[in-house]
Amino acid sequence: MVEIENKYKIYEKKFGYFNWIGFQTLITKEILRFLKVAGQTLGAPAINIILFFTVLNIAIGDGGRSDALGTNFMNFLLPGLIAQQAMTQAFAHSSSSLIIQKIQGNLFDTLVAPLSAFETVTAIILASISRGFLIALISLLIFSFIIDIRIESFLHVFVVLFFSTFIMGALGLMAGQYANKFDELATIQNFLVLPASFLSGSFFSIQRLPEILQKVMLINPFFYMVDTFRFGFISNSDGSTKIGLIYLFLLTMIIWYLCWKLFKSGYRIKA
Repeated sequence: MVEIENKYKIYEKKFGYFNWIGFQTLITKEILRFLKVAGQTLGAPAINIILFFTVLNIAIGDGGRSDALGTNFMNFLLPGLIAQQAMTQAFAHSSSSLIIQKIQGNLFDTLVAPLSAFETVTAIILASISRGFLIALISLLIFSFIIDIRIESFLHVFVVLFFSTFIMGALGLMAGQYANKFDELATIQNFLVLPASFLSGSFFSIQRLPEILQKVMLINPFFYMVDTFRFGFISNSDGSTKIGLIYLFLLTMIIWYLCWKLFKSGYRIKA
C-alpha cells in the first residue's frame, strides 16, 4: 500500500506575542468610522460647548466676571465643559461601536479576526481616546479666538484627559456589550452617565454645596476627571489633585481589567 506523503498541515497561524498589524488596522478602522461623520461626532460636541458657554455667560449677566476658585467664572467653566464633552463622547464611541455591529449583524467579523480580547478591547478604547482628544483640541482652538485661554500645565491636562477618556471608553465598551439595542444603551447614558457628568462640578464649584454633599462628591470619579483637568488650566481645584491622579490611575487599571475580562468571556456577544 502506497503511503501518501503529507505535505500540508493544518496549524494555527501565529502573529507573535502581539498582532501589531491587526491592532493598528482596528484602530484605524475605528477612527475612520467617526471621522466619516465628523460633523456629528466632532462638530456637534464643540457646538454644545459653545452653547453651554454662551447661555451661562448670558445667565450670569456680568460677562463672566464672577469669581470661582479665584479666577474668572468663564475661565473656570471652559475646562469643565471640555472635559465633560470629551468624556461623554469617548463613552459614546466605544458603546456605539459594539451596538451598531450587533444591530447590523457584522459583530462576527470582529470576533473572528486574528486579534485577542486584549488587542480588540485596547484598540477600541484608544480610538475612543482619540475622539475625546480631538474634541478637546477643536474646542480649545475655537475658544482661543473668544477668551484668553491659559494652560498652566500641559502635561497635567494631557495625563488627566487620557485617564478620563480611557475610563469612559472602557465603560462604553462594557455598556455596548451589555446592550442589545439602542434603547438599552440610551437608558445607561440618560440615567447613569449624563447625571453623573452634570453633577461632577463641570458648571459649579462644590464649595457651593452643603458639606454632606461635598463629601459625597469626593467619591464621584467624574468629579476628579473634571476637577483635576481644570487644575491644569487655573492651578486651583476643589479637591486634592494628588488624590485625584492616583484615583484616576487606579480606576483606569481596574476598569480596563474588568472590560477585558468581560469581553474575553463573550458575554452577550458570542451567544
